[in-house]
Amino acid sequence: MTTKAIIKKWVEGNPSLMSREITGGKHSLYLEYYVGYKKTYNEKKDKYNNVAIRKKEFLKLYLIDKPKTPIEKQENKDILEVAKEIQFKKKTQFQTDSTGIVLRSNLKNTNFLDFLESFINNYKKKDIRTFKRVLTQFKIFLEENYPLLSKSIRPNQITSEMVSDFLDFLQSKFRGEGPHSLYKRFKRVVKYAVKKKLINENPCDDISCQVDNLALKKDVLSVDEILTLAGTTYNGQNNEIRRAFIFCCYTGIRYCDIKELKYKDIDYSNKFLKFDQLKTTGKSSNSNVEIPLNDGLIELIGNGEREENVFRLPSHTMCLKALRTWTKKAGINKHISWHCARHSFGVNILNSGANIKTVSSLLGHSTLKMTERYVRANDELKREAIDSLPEIKL
Repeated sequence: MTTKAIIKKWVEGNPSLMSREITGGKHSLYLEYYVGYKKTYNEKKDKYNNVAIRKKEFLKLYLIDKPKTPIEKQENKDILEVAKEIQFKKKTQFQTDSTGIVLRSNLKNTNFLDFLESFINNYKKKDIRTFKRVLTQFKIFLEENYPLLSKSIRPNQITSEMVSDFLDFLQSKFRGEGPHSLYKRFKRVVKYAVKKKLINENPCDDISCQVDNLALKKDVLSVDEILTLAGTTYNGQNNEIRRAFIFCCYTGIRYCDIKELKYKDIDYSNKFLKFDQLKTTGKSSNSNVEIPLNDGLIELIGNGEREENVFRLPSHTMCLKALRTWTKKAGINKHISWHCARHSFGVNILNSGANIKTVSSLLGHSTLKMTERYVRANDELKREAIDSLPEIKL
């Protein structure tokens, strides 16, 4: 089959994949775009004709005309595959209107990776970092398992089998709630793609990531370890991070709330901290939390202007880096994130004798079921303590 015959199969579409014969027995590949038409006047026929306006984009890819050897045939095949991939990507870009929205007639030819990236760029909620991780991990997954689709994948190419493989991939790379959290966001984007008519049937249906919601996934600091941390300092340590984390260990406040905490939230006369949880505001009747403060916590807070932040914290990433350095200096061999302070608070006050309803109220949980995780973790810590005793031999 000649090069012209091969190329003829791929002429359809806008842009079309075309070739032009050049010297040396080769064909130069290019894309030809139809961009509209203009009216021209024909004097002989005394009428106007519509003349197509086209533009060319040379790809700097070349095919051998009439390949003879197996090597030449394979080389032509590989080059044509690259050209077809470029044509598909350019077609998607060209069929996108000026606002960045793909025209409805061409939705099913959209590159799903571009669709996912567009979804992220227009996403405004605080879990956007998790969606960005989904995009990164899905690209890595495609490169390792579906290399031919790693740069461009149409929505209808995402099958149930591929989704199942992606979930296995996540579960092999991450522990705890990580796979569930990432897969949950991936399903949300796929569901949105179904809503936008990019996909006929949702490939995520009947594929779920099971997670034990009553199991406490993160490490917990004991009271002694918290005291060790409080007594550990080093050159260059950020004292704001140090104060804030210890405060969270004694109150169970999340990072997002401690970062926004202001002096107006402190009732100094009655020794109370009152605030609305950002995570549950507008979603739960228990979003408002009141936490009693002892003299030590009042001293840790200090005083300031009503609208001033109690703790001047850097980004979450910087706080985590500082926290890892701090725990290492303290000799604590655990994977401690900021959220571990909240878990540690729940487990430690239960261990001190507080009842589950009190703990649930202090943590601002909407149901006791959420607090039961700390009860289970507390039971496991007690068992570990018993198991650590030397074996009895009579």
